[in-house]
Amino acid sequence: MDHANRRKDHERVMRVLVIEDFEVLAAAIGSGLRQEGMAVDVALDGNDALEHLAVTRYDVVVLDRDLPGVHGDEVCRQIVAGDSQSRVLMLTAASTVRERVDGLGLGADDYLAKPFDFAELVARVRALGRRSAPALPPTLEIEDVTLDPGRRVAFRAGRRLDLSSKEFAVLECLLAAGGRVVSAEELLERAWDEAADPFTTAVKTTIRRLRAKLGDPPVIHTVREGGYRIGEV
Repeated sequence: MDHANRRKDHERVMRVLVIEDFEVLAAAIGSGLRQEGMAVDVALDGNDALEHLAVTRYDVVVLDRDLPGVHGDEVCRQIVAGDSQSRVLMLTAASTVRERVDGLGLGADDYLAKPFDFAELVARVRALGRRSAPALPPTLEIEDVTLDPGRRVAFRAGRRLDLSSKEFAVLECLLAAGGRVVSAEELLERAWDEAADPFTTAVKTTIRRLRAKLGDPPVIHTVREGGYRIGEV
């Protein structure tokens, strides 16, 4: 992998694929993880899941074992056989020790039985995400802006910033770029998910709000026909 690709890996907001055939639960998990600052796609059956996995690199796959179409066990086998860096959290109603052992034996990295506490799901997804990608520095810092990815806090000149999940994700991408210009398309890819409209003004709106919260002097700069960068011009 060349240096540019390694750099992009460091900038990636955690990308998660939720594979769950119960649509209400799938939507709830997806919505909750997005509120935690992750970019989440949802698949409702095994066939759809494999199509997603063929085109997108996910940090973590939250995988229901009992899926229609291609069974969850086979989806897990294909992820492992493909030498993917994606980490698999198997999610299922089965809770016996034997069934947990079987799931892990297929190559899953972790196992969570239904019903589950959402906070525990988030903690396990974050833990697996840290294992799937090169580690970010303990803190990201340019000038007087500091962000701690692990604690999910950010500061400007020692003042804690009250950021939404998307504002935090965009700031993290810009800081991780180390002064490189980051296009609006790249921010949309890193901080949102496949449901995002490529023609949306979401990036521009989020940047505007982020600038307001960061205050003066301005630290995020617009590069004409390029995108955005953080730090000295």
